[in-house]
Amino acid sequence: MAYVDGFVLPLPTSSIETYRAQAQLAGAVWREHGALEYREWIADDVSSGERTSFPQSVQLKEGETVILAWAVYESRAHRDAVNEKVMNDPRLAAMMQPGGVPFDVKRMFFGGFETFVAL
Repeated sequence: MAYVDGFVLPLPTSSIETYRAQAQLAGAVWREHGALEYREWIADDVSSGERTSFPQSVQLKEGETVILAWAVYESRAHRDAVNEKVMNDPRLAAMMQPGGVPFDVKRMFFGGFETFVAL
């Protein structure tokens, strides 16, 4: 069974290409350090709900869209080992600094998940 880190974030539509380049680099680094899979998706059908929704979860503002991303690992221990290497990789140092990514990191949310059902 796999372990997954999931991320949801608000991205200004004016920064899509800048973010795409960063995500491609980050994905390559994660894979190089052992992640089994790294994927990111851009919102296509995520209407704002009355009680909850992807747009509400990130307090989406005018001119923004939602990004959903995940990285897959063998286990939580494997995730922790990979992430330690990733966080120390000099290729991502600029992204780890304040203002290093083109979105409001305070409105991003993320978490680690164990496999519950796999068909």
